[in-house]
Amino acid sequence: MRAAALRSAAGALLLTALSGVPAGGVPGAPGLPVAVPGRSLAPGVALAAARAAARGVDFGNCSDAQDLPGSMQCGTVAVPLDYARPNGKQVNLTVSRVPATHRDPHNSKHRVPRQGALVFNPGGPGGSGLYFPLIGLLPEWKRIGAAYDLVGYDPRGVGRSAPLSCQDPKRFFKDASPAPVHPSESYKRERVAQAKAYAQGCAKRAGSALRHYNSLNNARDLDVLRAALGEERLTFMGASYGTYFGALYATLFPSHVRRMVFDAAVNPDPAQIWYRNNLDQSAAFESRWTDFREWIAEHDDVYGLGGTAEAVLTSYERARARLAAEPAGGKVGPGQLQGAFLQAGYYDDYWPARAQALSEYLKGDPRQLIAQAGPVREAAAEAENATAVYTAVECNDASWPTDWKVWDRDNTRLARVAPFETWDNVWANLPCAYWPTARQQPLDVRTAPGELAPTLILAAERDAAAPYAGALEMHRRLTGSVLVTERDSGTHGIAGGPNACVNGHLDAYLLEGRLPVRRAACAPHPAPKPSAPRQGR
Repeated sequence: MRAAALRSAAGALLLTALSGVPAGGVPGAPGLPVAVPGRSLAPGVALAAARAAARGVDFGNCSDAQDLPGSMQCGTVAVPLDYARPNGKQVNLTVSRVPATHRDPHNSKHRVPRQGALVFNPGGPGGSGLYFPLIGLLPEWKRIGAAYDLVGYDPRGVGRSAPLSCQDPKRFFKDASPAPVHPSESYKRERVAQAKAYAQGCAKRAGSALRHYNSLNNARDLDVLRAALGEERLTFMGASYGTYFGALYATLFPSHVRRMVFDAAVNPDPAQIWYRNNLDQSAAFESRWTDFREWIAEHDDVYGLGGTAEAVLTSYERARARLAAEPAGGKVGPGQLQGAFLQAGYYDDYWPARAQALSEYLKGDPRQLIAQAGPVREAAAEAENATAVYTAVECNDASWPTDWKVWDRDNTRLARVAPFETWDNVWANLPCAYWPTARQQPLDVRTAPGELAPTLILAAERDAAAPYAGALEMHRRLTGSVLVTERDSGTHGIAGGPNACVNGHLDAYLLEGRLPVRRAACAPHPAPKPSAPRQGR
């Protein structure tokens, strides 16, 4: 489930936000042969962990430390590419840390005792957590940063950890692309051909290593990282996709868990990984798109886009048609518009800026729309890498339908009631239909009573990227877990954000090990405030 988790909490200054790209799904038809998951690779993990524990992490200055605030340090941890051959080729994971400050933000005379390392993964697959430790600079995180070393890292294949690539980054961004809500047969054939070529590009560039980029290996890598940090038991926070391989970790290594936070939980049911999760996500984005349009309509006096959700949709469609005829700045077409507004489906703090950009564009000023929706060429390599890892992990994780007719049938039906995101979600995941490696068989995530320390699941009731049913399923499968729900809200990733009730539960758990009984609910955080009208052009 690609997203920059904690985006709302951290803001653009601290976390490198990967724009929201839809997640995947599960079998609708048999794929290539599946590899049995599991515990059979435990000896390889144990050997790698013991080796990492002996070596530790030699933290020093980060390569770009001159551009970073605070006291962030960096180091590397070696993990086997293939846990069946732990003495074979290694992948160096780049790890970052800000040591616990010991400073109580409410009492300068009180020295806070260190509780260990808090490791974070922002999701994706393909998201970089390298800058996560800087979140300790924010007021909402100072108490946690006082007690914990805040630790982030680039998972295998991501960023500075032996980056994976499937195509030339110079060819990654395409200007002014279409985004048909009801694509023609010729357009579908074109996208099928592109998906096949992309899958072939991944195989050509990665070679035999490609099959080792999967969620089970991400969970195994996490145990090696735990050992390298000198932690007998892991304290971990995963967001979005990070909750899925966190749940795999809890299933594979329950005795190694101290505390775990699952923020914006993904549905871990093996039958959902990943094709059916993808369908559920597209349906959920339609509801969130309606939420956004209703908010714009409430502020028609500011934006002038219509006083009802239907009228706002008419304005949006007018912009789509105009951009199809003449892309804004030669860069922004319907595809870029849809991508920018998809981000607003993930995070409601995008709502004011997106609405303002649409309003100004329809009034003749395209500058804000170009700034918000246009491709950032300087970020092409990072974006291409994130997409390559996303694709490889999800395609390797499970069987996908290999017959285009299955995708076409399922999504044509869905697009009749959920047109906003459905087809773009298909195109993002379609390389998995033509994937060249054997697939994993998804692990059955579940823990027995008393097997796993109590864990905390956080979920927004109207989250589109990780629909709420997934949090309920995660809660059911992880015995002893506690679910905290932010009611009537849809932000994707709620830890450390604007909701004091949610943050109270997070702090109580991480700092004191204290949880409510089984379930708790929080009122929604305040809706965004509309933009102040811009003066002139």
